[in-house]
Amino acid sequence: MLLLWVWVVVVVLALVVLGGLAYGLLGAFTRLQREVQGAEQDLRPVLEQLQAASVRAEARAEAVAVRRANSD
Repeated sequence: MLLLWVWVVVVVLALVVLGGLAYGLLGAFTRLQREVQGAEQDLRPVLEQLQAASVRAEARAEAVAVRRANSD
């Protein structure tokens, strides 16, 4: 009978520990999602500027290539 109580206590403690771990992991995942969304909002303008600069650089390189081809 005592052994049964010991096993019941062990199972309950294991469930409490696993529940605490699951609660902590879900909370961490939620915080991580908020951080990623915040970083995305912060970096969106920078990404747009980089894309615009890339398009301008590509257009400038094409213009230089056309001028070089026409001068030859």
